[in-house]
Amino acid sequence: MRIDAALVARLVRSQFPQWAGLPVRPVQLDGWDNRSFRLGADKVVRLPSGPAYAAQVAKEQRWLPVLAPRLPLPIPIPVAMGLPDQGYPWHWSVYRWLAGEPAETARIDDLDDFATTLASFLTSLQRIDASDGPPAGQHNFFRGGSLTVYDTETRDAIAALGDRIDTAIDTAIDTAIDIETVTAVWQVALASRWHRPPVWVHGDVAAANLLVTRGRLGAVIDFGCSGVGDPACDLVIAWTLLSGSSRRAFREAIAVDDATWARGRGWALWKSLITLAGDLDPASHVAEGAGRTLHAVLADHSVAP
Repeated sequence: MRIDAALVARLVRSQFPQWAGLPVRPVQLDGWDNRSFRLGADKVVRLPSGPAYAAQVAKEQRWLPVLAPRLPLPIPIPVAMGLPDQGYPWHWSVYRWLAGEPAETARIDDLDDFATTLASFLTSLQRIDASDGPPAGQHNFFRGGSLTVYDTETRDAIAALGDRIDTAIDTAIDTAIDIETVTAVWQVALASRWHRPPVWVHGDVAAANLLVTRGRLGAVIDFGCSGVGDPACDLVIAWTLLSGSSRRAFREAIAVDDATWARGRGWALWKSLITLAGDLDPASHVAEGAGRTLHAVLADHSVAP
């Protein structure tokens, strides 16, 4: 549906008249699951873009105030929850604005330090009592759950790509990809389970959700895919942003076993494969990014832990 600044202004004016005079403007880099708009200087309005994301609102409202004081970096703090109104059919949130820019290597002063800071954040998240937290399910697209949920989708992507995957990746990163190796990495990822008590997971540790301030990791945002379960899904950043010594620093600091690391690799493999299956245009920025992730996953697989 159409979600724009005019709709947000009407929602705010109708439900939160104390903020009715504040300017509303889109954020520079918006997401897919939600639309976000600045509200004045210190708040942001976040609205689910479809029914699949609507359940995340109540979850974030319930749990982010619990998690925030126990974490070493700022996360979004809800200040209000809006109701369906003005033709908009779901609940929505108002948060405190967190300054920073999405993580890119060019913005980070020391990528190894960034990696260890992120690992410390995720370790702290995992240590928070998860006994009453929301288990993996539709609300977070099974982040923290078993990779078997995506087994059919992954194998279908491999079959759909077929021999074309070599051409797509070659154009993007000038290397060849062996389908048998891709399948083997996936099978290794499926071969183990998380047998410990469930822990808190962010669920979408992507560069866009890691804010950089003054060259360092300054905040972590977008907990829509959060839940409790297997922390392997939070390792994907090791192959999407980190590399070389920073990936090694991340793995050492987060201290996961080989099986969990392999499942994390599987999460990265799944996402890169389905992305490529949906976009084989070699000139596409999305396909290039997925190709680089796939290459990183397979290169890492060839190195003994």
